[in-house]
Amino acid sequence: MASEPVKVHLLDREFLVACSEEERAGLIAAADLLDKRMRALRDNAGNPGFDRIAVLVALSITHEYLSLKSEQTTREEKLGSSIESLTRKLEQALNASGASRG
Repeated sequence: MASEPVKVHLLDREFLVACSEEERAGLIAAADLLDKRMRALRDNAGNPGFDRIAVLVALSITHEYLSLKSEQTTREEKLGSSIESLTRKLEQALNASGASRG
């Protein structure tokens, strides 16, 4: 799994980032998203410095990620509860069916 540098551009700055071939497409997609978000913030906020833009966008993306992760956890918990409830009902129906036959 050899690492090769990939050029990414953020606000007209070029960065070389080492990654494996398997990670390349994901890295490029992530850099494109980051660049778009950084440009949008710069355009709306006047002319803050590169570091400030990078930190604010990183915080925004991290917040979105954590919110989605929390929503996913909640959905998984609800799904687990529903499966447990359905399993209990199925077992009760099977037990009732078996008892009526016996």
